[in-house]
Amino acid sequence: MSAGRAPAPGGREGGGMKATVAWWDLSGSGQTTASMRRYLAEEAVDRFARVEGLVAKVWIADPATERWGAVLLWESAAAAARPLPPRAAELIGRPPVQHTLFDVEAVVAGPGGLPGPLPAGLVHGAPGL
Repeated sequence: MSAGRAPAPGGREGGGMKATVAWWDLSGSGQTTASMRRYLAEEAVDRFARVEGLVAKVWIADPATERWGAVLLWESAAAAARPLPPRAAELIGRPPVQHTLFDVEAVVAGPGGLPGPLPAGLVHGAPGL
């Protein structure tokens, strides 16, 4: 267990789905959100569609602040720990400013969202729920 972190309900710390949030500051990198969007269209989307253990990846951008990143949803901690294709870091010239792993508490799709139920996250099966 991580120092200073209480165990998850039911003794499942580290169990279940995980989410990763990673983002870069593109300033001074020679890349823009538009150039990174071309990278998505030309190679990244297809490449990430084949990553084992990846449930979903949402690329995010803020052109006004020159930020580029992604939110990744993983089947497990083991899946989240696997090395990913380093192409974005190669294009940008450095690792992400932030790369954080989170426990997934719940996942839901809105009315216009994904087909079918998504019974995922720690909330499913948590004691007292």
